[in-house]
Amino acid sequence: MKTIYHNADTRGHANHGWLNSYHSFSFANYHNPERMNFGTLRVLNDDTVAAGKGFGTHPHRNMEIISIPLKGDLKHMDDMGNATVIKEGDIQVMSAGTGISHSEFNNSNNSEVKFLQIWVIPKTQNVAPRYDQVQLKKLAQGTDFYQILSPHKDDQGVWIHQDAWFHIGEFTEEKTTVYSVNKKGNGAYIFVLDGEVTIEEQKLKERDGLGVWETTDFEIKAQKNSRILVMEVPMHF
Repeated sequence: MKTIYHNADTRGHANHGWLNSYHSFSFANYHNPERMNFGTLRVLNDDTVAAGKGFGTHPHRNMEIISIPLKGDLKHMDDMGNATVIKEGDIQVMSAGTGISHSEFNNSNNSEVKFLQIWVIPKTQNVAPRYDQVQLKKLAQGTDFYQILSPHKDDQGVWIHQDAWFHIGEFTEEKTTVYSVNKKGNGAYIFVLDGEVTIEEQKLKERDGLGVWETTDFEIKAQKNSRILVMEVPMHF
């Protein structure tokens, strides 16, 4: 087993006034040759957008783009005809494929919105662009660790053009669980949203990240009131 630990304080940071963003991997003006990606996980941005502000219309190609609001709601519009609100507790996915243009704005004029912006490199280029959105609370089904993304159209959660699986763990009580890797050659990047967890003797606090690979499973020891996002992705592309 191999691991790589990313303390929250070592992330790239850009504060544009209307946008306060922390980058786990190189993005925009933050360039770190040792933090380009984790396998096919290319971008993990922890964004806070001021009231009434947002990202104007801009293009993407050949990328799987996932958004998860953590606080507040995002207003989404794109050139596929989608005009929706991505609410706190939702997950949104766009396959950019041959090309899309979209905008994302804070849906509130009174309070900020916090969300994760995640990019995964697809295994298939130039696919037809697509959009999907699912309520996470419908996926939890009374469990504290549940799948929110996979490669399969008919599976739980949203799907993308990559052999990737995302799970959320919401632990109200102290608990130990084992995560089993879905596909040989994949690794997992664990990102702590709240609380504290220990993985293979590495303690992780809020917004810390840990990459784990060359293993079939690993143990997660979660403290009370902890919440994590586990992103399993291929390590080669």
